[in-house]
Amino acid sequence: MSGDLEPAGPAESAEYLAGRARWAASVVFAAVTAAGAVRLNPSAAAAAAGAVVAVGAAALLLLGWRPVLLYAGLATAGIAVIGNGMSSNIGWFTVCLLAGWCVLAGTRREGLAYWAGAMLLFASEWLWGQPDPGWGAWLAGTTLTVAFSLLIRHDRDLLRRLRLAQAGLAEQARAQERNRIARELHDVIGHTLTVSLLHVQSARLAVEHDPAEAGNALAEAERLGRECLAEVRTAVGMLREDDTADRIAPLPGAGALPALVEQFRSAGADMTLTVEGDIAGLPATTGLAVYRIAQEALTNAAKHAPGAPTEVGLRVWAGEVTLTADSRTVPGKATSAAPGLGVVSMRERAESVGGSCEAGPGGRGWLVRARLPLTGGTS
Repeated sequence: MSGDLEPAGPAESAEYLAGRARWAASVVFAAVTAAGAVRLNPSAAAAAAGAVVAVGAAALLLLGWRPVLLYAGLATAGIAVIGNGMSSNIGWFTVCLLAGWCVLAGTRREGLAYWAGAMLLFASEWLWGQPDPGWGAWLAGTTLTVAFSLLIRHDRDLLRRLRLAQAGLAEQARAQERNRIARELHDVIGHTLTVSLLHVQSARLAVEHDPAEAGNALAEAERLGRECLAEVRTAVGMLREDDTADRIAPLPGAGALPALVEQFRSAGADMTLTVEGDIAGLPATTGLAVYRIAQEALTNAAKHAPGAPTEVGLRVWAGEVTLTADSRTVPGKATSAAPGLGVVSMRERAESVGGSCEAGPGGRGWLVRARLPLTGGTS
């Protein structure tokens, strides 16, 4: 064992024996103590007093009272009175029990300290009392009890750490899932509101001169609003364990990019799309990342550079997908500020499949470039 694990606190240490097991241990200790008190002991009063002290201190130890060594020492003193310097007294067996309880109820240092004290007690009885080889058996028995108790404690502490680590991993997974859903909601709602706003602006300008066109623009804004509501329900449904219908809703991929660009074009935005290579064979995770990055890039272009032409390019070549969104505008205050949630979201989506994404001045004005490997890892 490399290094000590954190010692268990009083509340946790007291639970190493709980309920019936604790009472059973008390009964066994009392029975062995009583058996030792009535055997080979010339003084009944001393034996009775020793038994009371030993059983009482051991009971407090089992109940979790601290310090552990104090009550273990009192119980051992009572047992020493009962044993009366004779290795054949069965009462010495309770020293083995106390040694195990010290390891499990206290810290490793307390358990080892009690073991050292027990070794001194048995060695002194052997050397300065009756030269009986039976003391060697108690030395070995106590040592084995401490060794096995240390193994049990190590497994118990390791199990506790594994459970804490498992809980931490579960919380981390929940946080990652919440962040993923937050990105989905941000992309869906931001895109829909931006395009719907373009349709509403078109309807406002055309309501007096072309009511029919204004009605079509408002109808398109309404349709987008319904689609956004459906996607929001799908994303929120991922949080519900009892809602499996929304979880299996299909997510958009690279094949939906033409329809995405057409949504902006129908709202009056000047956007074009160029595709090179076969996008039908893209993995689902990569296709979703491509779609969301393009969605966020076009939304930002329509919001920060309204009316400026934007060219979107998608190229699949040599095991890599390259997505660019080039807006013909001069970076201004809105685009030169610190990266916002949208830029961070695009970068995180690219990194989630092992790629990268950069956004900043470049190209014809403002350039978003994402490179995604076709065999990238997922977060």
